[in-house]
Amino acid sequence: MQTILIVEDDQSIHNILEEILKNENYNILNAYSGTEALMLIEKNNIDLILLDLMIPGISGEELIKKINHLPIIVLSAKISTEDKVNSLLNGANDYITKPFNKEELLARIKVQLRDNNKKHELVYKELKLLLDNHTLLINDNKVNLTKTEYAILKQLLINIKEVVPKNRLLDLILIDTEDCNEDSLRVHISNLRHKVRKYTDTEYIESVWGIGFKIKE
Repeated sequence: MQTILIVEDDQSIHNILEEILKNENYNILNAYSGTEALMLIEKNNIDLILLDLMIPGISGEELIKKINHLPIIVLSAKISTEDKVNSLLNGANDYITKPFNKEELLARIKVQLRDNNKKHELVYKELKLLLDNHTLLINDNKVNLTKTEYAILKQLLINIKEVVPKNRLLDLILIDTEDCNEDSLRVHISNLRHKVRKYTDTEYIESVWGIGFKIKE
């Protein structure tokens, strides 16, 4: 069953969307702010996001810029060409203005889900992380990862342009694992770096002193 995240702070619209999508046998996750949406995205396997731009916390516009691995359909009352163009240029896959037509919305969702292949993998230069089977490929070489190493690399690749703080990284990977504290995190990072070095000379995981880790650009 495919999972759709609804990011909408208007409860009545949220309820309508949830009912429509559940009737089409989609699994639904609900967020009422950009901050809540970001946490759900990082902790769940999501296939598509329906996003209102005018939400509390992290704005819809900023959320689009932070997500580069999931299809996003903006569903907004903002009808200006500038808003549409900016959203699409910043990474949204489609833009629908409110009020929306149910059949059109469902059709556009099906198109994005049909055409989207990014949900199966996270790719950065030589690294390809296959999400379906938790496998890392480096130049087509299979790299065996532990559950914790996979969880760490997944979060770093999702947040490709950001430093992931140690505490936030620990909170995220503890969803999938139970063996990671701050001391063992350093060990897991070291082991992950060692495995990557076997297949490439590039140092992909960068430590940011006193803050956390990031993928080196």
